[in-house]
Amino acid sequence: MLSAASAVIRRGAARCGNGRRAMATVISGNKTSQLVRERLKTDVAEMRSHFPGFRPGLVVLQVGDRDDSNLYISMKLKAAAEIGINANHIRLPNSATEEEVLRSIVAVNEDPAVHGLIVQLPLDSVNPIDTEKVTNMVAPEKDVDGLTSINAGKLSRGDLGDCFIPCTPNGCMELIAQSGTSVAGKNAVVIGRSKIVGAPMHDLLLWSHATVTTCHSKTKDLAAQVGRADILVVGAGKAEMVKGEWVKDGAVVIDCGINHIPDSSKASGKRVVGDVHYPSAKERAAYITPVPGGVGPMTVAMLMENTVVSAKRFLKTYRPGKWNISYSPLKPVHPKPSDTAISQACVTKPVGKLAREVGLFSEEVEPQGRHRAKVQLDVLTRMRAQPDGKYVVVTGITPTPLGEGKTTTTLGLTQALGAHLNVNTIACVRQPTTGATFSVKGGAVGGGYSQIVPVEEASLLLTSDTQAVSTATCLVLDTINARMQSEAQQTNQSLFDLLVPLRDGQREFSPSQLRRIEKLGIDKPDPLTLTGEEIRKFVKLDIDPFKVSVDKLSPSVGNEIMAILALSTSIQDLRDRLAKMVVTSDCSGEPVTIEDLGVTSVLTVLLRDALKPCLMQTVEGSPVFIHTSPSADLGHGNSSILADKMALKLVGPAGFVVTEAGCGAELGLEKFFNIKCRYSGLQPDVVVMVATVRALKMHGTEQKNANQLEFGCSHLRRQIENARAYGLPVVVAVNTFVADTEEELEMVCAQSRLAGAFDVVRCTHWSEGGAGAVALGKAVQRAAEVPHPFMYLYPLEIPIEEKIRTVAQRMYGAQDVQFSAQAMDKIGLYTKQGLANLPVCIAKTHLSLSHDPERTGVPKDFVLPIVDIQANVGAGFLCSVVDTTMAPSHRRTWPCYHDNDLYSVMQ
Repeated sequence: MLSAASAVIRRGAARCGNGRRAMATVISGNKTSQLVRERLKTDVAEMRSHFPGFRPGLVVLQVGDRDDSNLYISMKLKAAAEIGINANHIRLPNSATEEEVLRSIVAVNEDPAVHGLIVQLPLDSVNPIDTEKVTNMVAPEKDVDGLTSINAGKLSRGDLGDCFIPCTPNGCMELIAQSGTSVAGKNAVVIGRSKIVGAPMHDLLLWSHATVTTCHSKTKDLAAQVGRADILVVGAGKAEMVKGEWVKDGAVVIDCGINHIPDSSKASGKRVVGDVHYPSAKERAAYITPVPGGVGPMTVAMLMENTVVSAKRFLKTYRPGKWNISYSPLKPVHPKPSDTAISQACVTKPVGKLAREVGLFSEEVEPQGRHRAKVQLDVLTRMRAQPDGKYVVVTGITPTPLGEGKTTTTLGLTQALGAHLNVNTIACVRQPTTGATFSVKGGAVGGGYSQIVPVEEASLLLTSDTQAVSTATCLVLDTINARMQSEAQQTNQSLFDLLVPLRDGQREFSPSQLRRIEKLGIDKPDPLTLTGEEIRKFVKLDIDPFKVSVDKLSPSVGNEIMAILALSTSIQDLRDRLAKMVVTSDCSGEPVTIEDLGVTSVLTVLLRDALKPCLMQTVEGSPVFIHTSPSADLGHGNSSILADKMALKLVGPAGFVVTEAGCGAELGLEKFFNIKCRYSGLQPDVVVMVATVRALKMHGTEQKNANQLEFGCSHLRRQIENARAYGLPVVVAVNTFVADTEEELEMVCAQSRLAGAFDVVRCTHWSEGGAGAVALGKAVQRAAEVPHPFMYLYPLEIPIEEKIRTVAQRMYGAQDVQFSAQAMDKIGLYTKQGLANLPVCIAKTHLSLSHDPERTGVPKDFVLPIVDIQANVGAGFLCSVVDTTMAPSHRRTWPCYHDNDLYSVMQ
């Protein structure tokens, strides 16, 4: 109840001189609503002082353009602005369908900046719209009108503290309170039973302990019912239906009616009256509300109050910059079960819930079952003003064939930062590829209690991205073959007629054909003006048949298309990169591109869904983007730019994105920085270097009579130096195994510090989940605060051979680089074609710093042989192929499906 009631109520004399009661005291809704607004204005100011930048948000959704609706909306927007509420008006045209209205409501429901949503009634559309369905689509926690069935049900049950009360009845209760009348124990009569006024008014009075009677059009002897009312609330919608003589002496009369009756004395020819005959009722009532100036202003004031209440409820769980996310507590079992058993035992949340937790809207998410979802690129547009979070890249030493746990560490660190240190964190990893040995390392999605779940979906059934790349590759190869066959069998004119067909009596070049015409130097956009020679140049690609081999072209084309997917920053960038992609050459040695083949647009359509990152979760419920799988030799070996960019926006400026670079630091990390970061424009904050005792021992096997681990640590020191070459702090994560001794672990830690690591941490995330990487998470947080002048390894302007030599000498430790005659010819050709400023991607073995997979540790005095250079113009790098011969070795691989019964999860 508001204080200073005397400022709101105009009081008459208690009695006249003849002993009769004086006219009723008028309860002014204008003054009462003004006091409410002043109080709310103070509340909003207090909220903003505790939460800088925060404002209660209100949206009014209107369908059509009715004048009366526009008037009501303008009153609401004006009141909101006065109080400090951020109010927005969404107007849909009168052609809007029910589905469009529902989609608009869902979008507002999911916007955390909006705390109140009003659907302005009536819905003025030429299409049929179910008002009840629309009303109930509003989220109950944002239903400040109090009209949803959930809020109405809570009100009828008496759950007044857990619902929103419709604004008009709520305003009526405030006006009754202004009279000083206690509702408890009084006889109350409500005339009208509408969902907006009558029914909720009955419930409010009932739960305020009045004895309530609801009257309506079928009520007999209405005057007698009214005569017993200590409190009378009228909302029948009939002008002056309640007569003054019906009113009980000393009653409180609240008139909710707004009616127009003829009045020749008014300029408009009519005047506004209520449902109560005011002149006669005020002779008997103790308190009465006028019309206008009574209940009407209170309705808007209570709407504002509900919005502020909603904002206060939101703030109870609001943590600036923090997700409202639930994590799954782990109970690790010892001895540890298989990865598949752990995955099966996990209780995962639906991917839609996970998406909402990290700030994605439902219209931005395309579920692919219960556990996976594609995320639309529109997220980046919506969140473009959001500052990026911290960017962490996980790399490792040169691994054994079984890997050393980079993905497991990536996921364990993500779980530690998110579930245990309460920091918004998303992991970004590559999509697993099976290959001939069916992922010899396993599912390649982590392991133990730091893995992506369900493991069988992440490893085998993720999305159709890989199939889309395969289909695109086949389309390119089929187009090449078809074009060669057509050029061999058809005349120039007949081929021209096929390429530029007659439509509606006219021939027109397509956009890609116009670009080809321009490339050929022909300035004639009209197909009918081309000469015979110009037609020949246009239709003849003259593909060199000796350069076309499915066995050779298919892997090359497929690898580059996957790399393009990973490096594209938008759908337009994808199209532009595909258009520039060189797939073969003509008989004169000139490159033939996808644009020349005329299939750029169809390839873009094929790959547009593959461009969207896939959202999944870890064992502990942390979010993961798993997207693209470029190879780590012919490609750059990193997950997509789009996944990283999207994640950085979602986590916010205080959050972390943990991404993974394939293979060792000299290979995948070098390509991450010099290729991926150049095209993304992103600058990482921390490098995490993963090492294991067993791998370091392997790197010391050449020293038969010495401490293998001590010698192997020289490799760790070299890789730390490689990582530090980019100016970033390096945190070493020692992925421990049960066979590791304390002395061994201490040696690795000491050697890491000597090499200049910012910190070194032992990790047990494989067996303990995020709890086993908390120390690593804290070290990464500290390292991220260190000023770090990021730098690339080489400038793009230096010659191609100098870029290759820089990488070989500074990353691999090569003495020099030896270029074959073919490689030198390619360098000259690409320089002439204007490709010399592209970064280089060196394709070599991942099992050694050198080109010889048998040389472990830190090989010295070797020359890196470059036998060929391939221009991946679409991907945007020059692939330098190293002469790596893998002789028959004791390191034979064994397909992982012999050891993993993934099919048991389907039973």
